[in-house]
Amino acid sequence: MSYNRFFQGLSKKPKFKSIRDYSGWTYPGHSGWEALTEGKHGQVRLRDLGITIRMRGQAKQWGTPTTLTIIYKPYLNQWFASFTVNVVIQETLFASDSNLKYQSILAIDLGAETALTAYDGQEFLEIENQRFARHSQAKIKSASKQLRRKRCPNYKKKIKASKRWKKARKKVSRLQRKVTMQRKNWQHQVTTDISRRYDIVVTEKLETKKMTRKAKQGSKRKRQKAGLNKSILDVGFGTLNKMITYKVEAKGGLALFLPTKKIKPSQRCPHCGTLHKDWADLSNRYHVCNHCRFENGRDKSSVMVMYNVAIYQQPGLGIRLEIVDLISSTSKTRKHTGSMKQLGNMKRQKSQQNQKSSGNLETPTSQKLG
Repeated sequence: MSYNRFFQGLSKKPKFKSIRDYSGWTYPGHSGWEALTEGKHGQVRLRDLGITIRMRGQAKQWGTPTTLTIIYKPYLNQWFASFTVNVVIQETLFASDSNLKYQSILAIDLGAETALTAYDGQEFLEIENQRFARHSQAKIKSASKQLRRKRCPNYKKKIKASKRWKKARKKVSRLQRKVTMQRKNWQHQVTTDISRRYDIVVTEKLETKKMTRKAKQGSKRKRQKAGLNKSILDVGFGTLNKMITYKVEAKGGLALFLPTKKIKPSQRCPHCGTLHKDWADLSNRYHVCNHCRFENGRDKSSVMVMYNVAIYQQPGLGIRLEIVDLISSTSKTRKHTGSMKQLGNMKRQKSQQNQKSSGNLETPTSQKLG
């Protein structure tokens, strides 16, 4: 087909494609492969290639495998297998029983200095930013400097990469991958502990992409903004929210996302609800209210406001979550794969049916919290 188009003058002469453009393939169905998951470790059998690959570890939740994607990362010289599985997920607490008493609820505030500041109505929990990228920054910088001294590839000028460049590139990739895996392992440990202990998690609706933009042209604080961006990305706000959401949903719980632009938890007093515009400055780390004389740390005050909003006890915002445009983990605004969208539609339909039968939609109140 390509040569026919070339002879007709419709395209250029076809060339051999690089493995960079074809780094793997996908089995769209059950044919061609088989997953053997009995025991602690499993195996993947690729029938078309006639090979069997051993899988390490065991999945927390496993169901009926539907698709398989084989991915090759040339700089790491490693192959990876990605499965999609149909898993039976429990109904949320809202949809399962309108009279259910919620045993535990946790509000989480994400930050750069302190990665997570949590509040459950009685005590605070603070988890420091581990700064994995900062700790490995010197090694990555040194390895990148050695990489720049080697002959790099230039495909336009038809210059191939030297063997030393490929070797140095793999070294940089391994260091960067180590940082990524350290951060991912820490995120899994934190979110797993939270999902096991709490039924409902209240967190912020953050736009990490906008928060980590470069400083405006002509700004005098470019270095400060770059350092803040590194700290935010080192925590991984978006990944933490996603992990908490699907882990809490897997046990039948619920994740609530509060819009910070409307609630303004960092500027609102959790005791009297007064807004203080001078609290918006990030340098102000300790808040003292001029009206009620309530005082507390910036992150702790913010997380108390979010907790009070979730249980309808925050002054200045009314008593209904609809007033502040609450977004739950089953709202339509979430963007997921098709299966998650279908799951969300099913949950909303059940919730609407319960609302029609009881006359109103039950949401967690201060009387129902254990």
